[in-house]
Amino acid sequence: MATDAPTPEGITETRPAEPTTEAFIATQESAEFGELRHAYRSFAFPLTIAFVLWYLLYVLLSNYAGGFMGAKVYSNINVAFVFGLAQFVTTFLIAWLYSRHAAAKLDPKAEAIKSRMEADA
Repeated sequence: MATDAPTPEGITETRPAEPTTEAFIATQESAEFGELRHAYRSFAFPLTIAFVLWYLLYVLLSNYAGGFMGAKVYSNINVAFVFGLAQFVTTFLIAWLYSRHAAAKLDPKAEAIKSRMEADA
């Protein structure tokens, strides 16, 4: 349960000042924020579309290409099983790629915007 208790003696709160609504709007309209949105969207949208198409291919093949999906690859492992596992691998691969992209391109820009807004407030 959260309370508004005073901070213990000897401990000081160091919260950054809250930016104003005008500061948020100015930041949203800035070129720097536009670059951040572009960097995010240029990565996230194509990969999302590619993954959805890859998933739909898997579903459609499962429904309409039973002979192909039932073909044995090795022992009791068939194409459908391999494609199903590939869905998980693809998910983790996209998450890993996104974390690398965010660390390299998104986080530095977002941190710069955040620092500037906190300094201006």
